[in-house]
Amino acid sequence: MPHLERVWDERNRTAVFLLSFAIMLVVAVVDWWTMPYVSLGFLYLFPIMLVAGFLPLWAVAMLGVICAVLAELFSSLPRSSIRFSFEALALAGCGLFVAELSRNRRLSMDAHRISLAAQDRLRALVETSSAAIVTVDERGFIELANQAALDLLAPRDDKLVGNPIAAFLPELHHALRWEEAPQFRASMQCRGHRGTGEIFIADVWFSTYKEGNAPKLAAIIADVTEDTDETSATAGNAAPAEQVPLSQREMDVLRYLVQGLANKEIAARMNLSESGVKNTLQQLFTKTGVRTRSQLVRVALEQYRNLL
Repeated sequence: MPHLERVWDERNRTAVFLLSFAIMLVVAVVDWWTMPYVSLGFLYLFPIMLVAGFLPLWAVAMLGVICAVLAELFSSLPRSSIRFSFEALALAGCGLFVAELSRNRRLSMDAHRISLAAQDRLRALVETSSAAIVTVDERGFIELANQAALDLLAPRDDKLVGNPIAAFLPELHHALRWEEAPQFRASMQCRGHRGTGEIFIADVWFSTYKEGNAPKLAAIIADVTEDTDETSATAGNAAPAEQVPLSQREMDVLRYLVQGLANKEIAARMNLSESGVKNTLQQLFTKTGVRTRSQLVRVALEQYRNLL
């Protein structure tokens, strides 16, 4: 029975109520007319099922009891409270089942419409923004990309959608492996690869989210190669940073920091005071040799990913 849920469209409320009342009236009259021969009480199921999608649950149950009274009243069998109870239970139960079915279907359709609207808003944001924005699906493939991202990453076939993000930003691909972790927001600086083979330094601000049960990621990408040239020149041939041992509290604070939580939220999660969180962050700044939270996030993703 395809598209049966259209019966319970709000526009059909009046028509369905009138039809159900008419069916109940016809069944009652025919049942009274044929009372000496056969009972037609089971036909009350149809009007109950029709109006169940519009009535509250208590009203559906009450209607089932009323129809059971009518069925018992025009029955040729002797009066029986047990039979009446089973009739009321059967009629009300079928009505309640249909009511829940129609409500669940309606909720599912509403959720689907909301999801489609959210996708449309996200697509509009990506396509109209002057910043380079991409979204990545659960397999690591680019799902949406705007013209700014196309100009920045310069794919060989002039097409980003459908290409793996790992081909352009390998570090961003790793963030999708956090499927079992809470959704988080973070930023990092990493090496990017253009389709032409050119390497550049990228600042990436990204956020994970879920579309249904599928984990996805949205990111804003900026080319900061020129801004980092001077810093790279002064660094010379400095040795790569070593992983400094951290205490358990420092690791916990670092984990929540990467998830994008503020100091107050971290304090609540760890049952600490906000000043205690600030002190731990200062210790992390000292140990890792950074000065800002975004730099600390980048160090966490580069050096402590396996521990986080």
